[in-house]
Amino acid sequence: MTAALAAAAVAVPAVGGAAPDFELVNQYGEPVRLSSFRGQNVVLVFYPFAFSGICTGELCELRDNLALFQDANATVLAVSMDSKFSLRAYAAQERYSFDLLADFWPHGEVARLYGVFDADSGMARRGTFIIDAGGTIRYSVVNPRGQARDLGEYRMALAGLEKA
Repeated sequence: MTAALAAAAVAVPAVGGAAPDFELVNQYGEPVRLSSFRGQNVVLVFYPFAFSGICTGELCELRDNLALFQDANATVLAVSMDSKFSLRAYAAQERYSFDLLADFWPHGEVARLYGVFDADSGMARRGTFIIDAGGTIRYSVVNPRGQARDLGEYRMALAGLEKA
């Protein structure tokens, strides 16, 4: 890692702290700002790349269990460093009804804010942040490369949130 990238590295935001705000475009090119979701919970899911095996499995599991998130008044936002064009094709192919956000340029800027940017590979690590209706991080996990996240952990974390 270069000295400049090492200096730009940020720690994963702490549970109990404020979620860093950001704005990215979704698969349709529409701007999506995290702070616009105040009043509801957000499940922020960073994943390495569209169309890859583990990522597709994880996001399809979210798609197939979307009621779990809706019941907790939670919106799912999935973030990768793919372009909005790739994300649109991916969402159409897999029938995702939640926003896929493009952290494409500046490359990985939001992943860096959340401490999940892997500078050696140029991709996001598998990080999840559950943010409450007031914008506070209530749960976070960063899984090792190649290890999928567990839907049961989402279920437990969401159960601990109050519905807004």
